[in-house]
Amino acid sequence: MPDLLLDIKGLETQFKTPDGIVHAVNGVSFGLKEGETLGVVGESGCGKSVTMLSVLGLIPSPPGKVVAGEALYFGQDLLKMSKDEIRDVRGAQIGMVFQDPMTSLNPVLTVGRQLEEPLMLHVGMSKSQARERAADLLGLVGIPSPKDRLNDYPHQFSGGMRQRVMIAMALSCSPQILIADEPTTALDVTIQAQIMDLVKRLREELGMAIIWITHDLGVVAGLAHRVLVMYGGYIIEEAMVQELFANPSHPYTIGLMRSLPRVDEEKGRKLQPIEGTPPVLYDKPTSCPFAPRCKWAVERCWTENPVLDNISDGHRIACWVDVKTGRTR
Repeated sequence: MPDLLLDIKGLETQFKTPDGIVHAVNGVSFGLKEGETLGVVGESGCGKSVTMLSVLGLIPSPPGKVVAGEALYFGQDLLKMSKDEIRDVRGAQIGMVFQDPMTSLNPVLTVGRQLEEPLMLHVGMSKSQARERAADLLGLVGIPSPKDRLNDYPHQFSGGMRQRVMIAMALSCSPQILIADEPTTALDVTIQAQIMDLVKRLREELGMAIIWITHDLGVVAGLAHRVLVMYGGYIIEEAMVQELFANPSHPYTIGLMRSLPRVDEEKGRKLQPIEGTPPVLYDKPTSCPFAPRCKWAVERCWTENPVLDNISDGHRIACWVDVKTGRTR
């Protein structure tokens, strides 16, 4: 894949627990192009957030540890950087919006203070320059009377406003990559739509690449160019967004689609849940992790874990079965 801004190869992350080692991410590889929006979807515990936190050196150690892989950013491996080196990348070159705006902001510091700090640290601005830039950022993300709100504390903002502040913080140093970890999960639908419109506008204005982590395929359909579907710590399908919705090819992706209401289908169609439960990853899977929940599973699925392979141009799946014909690949 040419012109990759970020190139992840064979990433593996584990956590030590009293019950054993959890294999949270198991050999994930993908690339991100300049200006692209990459959606990462999957149910809770599939490894979406851990993958991105691993890349940025934000996995708490102990209990977590990145045990294998590379994360190349402009030819430099983020996973091999010292704490000081990765701190210079975080915020300045790769910004992150965390999952819960209610807990991600420091409740005892003003919003202005929290916005000014990275500008002084990474950009070298003076206090007055950072103050002016912080007000500009609040205005950029649609917060009214931005100069007046700099002295307010997080509890004085609504949930949607706090999420806008988090986005302003992530954008403060004009990063080339914005990683958004389920940033609209805790918000109502109207605020969710506003945040998505804001991110689209900022992407066009600033030209940054975005990795949007979510379990909501509807959000992905309206925002992403390309989609990764994760399950059991693996990427099990990758495609352009239009191709994924028109031609889902992994049994898990098909199950996700069937469990969602769609406006382009006949009335009266019942939603179909995916039977079973996600895998407990105390052992690294040697067979297909989705096999226990899959109605298309064949003997090979129980003995060998499929690799991510092309089924058409830009469309890859990790599955031994062609679900359209029922034949083994």
